[in-house]
Amino acid sequence: MKILRIIRSVNPEGGGPIEGVRQLSDIMQNQGHSVEIVSLDAPDAPWVIDCPLTVHAMGPGKGTYGYSNKLKPWLLANVEDYDAVIINGIWQYHGFAAHSALKSLNKPYYLFTHGMLDPWFKRTYPLKHLKKWLYWLWAEYRVIRDARRVIFTCEDERLLAKQSFWLYKANEAVTAYGVANPPANGVELAAQFLTQYPQLQGKRLALYLSRIHVKKGCDLLIEAFAKVAKHDKSLHLVMAGPDQIGWVAKLQAQAEALSIADRITWPGMLQGEMKWGAFYAAEVFVLPSHQENFGIVVAEALACGKPVLISNKVNIWREIAADGAGLVADDTLAGTDDLLQRWLAMSEETFAAMQAKTIPCFQNRFHVQRAAERLIEIIRESL
Repeated sequence: MKILRIIRSVNPEGGGPIEGVRQLSDIMQNQGHSVEIVSLDAPDAPWVIDCPLTVHAMGPGKGTYGYSNKLKPWLLANVEDYDAVIINGIWQYHGFAAHSALKSLNKPYYLFTHGMLDPWFKRTYPLKHLKKWLYWLWAEYRVIRDARRVIFTCEDERLLAKQSFWLYKANEAVTAYGVANPPANGVELAAQFLTQYPQLQGKRLALYLSRIHVKKGCDLLIEAFAKVAKHDKSLHLVMAGPDQIGWVAKLQAQAEALSIADRITWPGMLQGEMKWGAFYAAEVFVLPSHQENFGIVVAEALACGKPVLISNKVNIWREIAADGAGLVADDTLAGTDDLLQRWLAMSEETFAAMQAKTIPCFQNRFHVQRAAERLIEIIRESL
């Protein structure tokens, strides 16, 4: 099967959507399928050049909407060469252009919303939500309605999608958005990471690894960490991820005001061996997010044998709680404080028992092999 993935950008700073596309595509290609990407990146963008998949770059897209007059003509000329077309994400031009081109050719397509219909956005940004109503009525409603399948990465995401907009209509399907096995040389990678950041040697590390964004609850984590840090001098927080909204300076000022600036390390975006080294060097992974449709980094932490401390707005929290592979609480300051307090109150035996459940949880629920097989199954069933 020859598959085309349509996405705004292949820049890894985009987080989960492009990482999921890449990992699923690796498995699909190993199974004999062919996967290519069309994006609104500039053709000479470094992440296009470095991408291991064939990328047809139709940008650069203009503005936050990402308009490009190259995309629709390219789709009209080339899309019949593909057996299946998958749109990744909504609210931007690539989805609207793809719908327009594919509808005119009577070509079926599939759609991942990537959590972009979660009602958290409606509650948190009411003015933006009103603006989206305009897009919804003349564009996104049709993009969703006309998809052969709208694919959600867990059951919670599917249920929440119904709550944001009136006239919602979709042919729904659910598949996990898994990750591959991590590198096996964890001890070596952890040592390599700690060599790069020697101030972390001998510390009990709580790792945050995601975009530095308001929806991720970074401010809650810093304040909650300040409450527990005074009880154990070996505790240290690693805040790793790209700063896409210019928030790091404010968060660092918050840490300074709480007298824990020297207890937090900000390595920026970690990739490759440094990313895996951070996972392996940490004792726990923490993500008190206000909205997370799946959470690839959560699955990656489990794959490395690390218990996860997450909010109940990370939509795979039910599965993790059921397996006992982490702790779950509300996406509030009290909830985040509760996560850290419960972790630190654990006996060595209790923590070891929870840690032993992490890799089985990953293998049984979130391995990319299962996700790829289910995605191909969805496409074949609907075709």
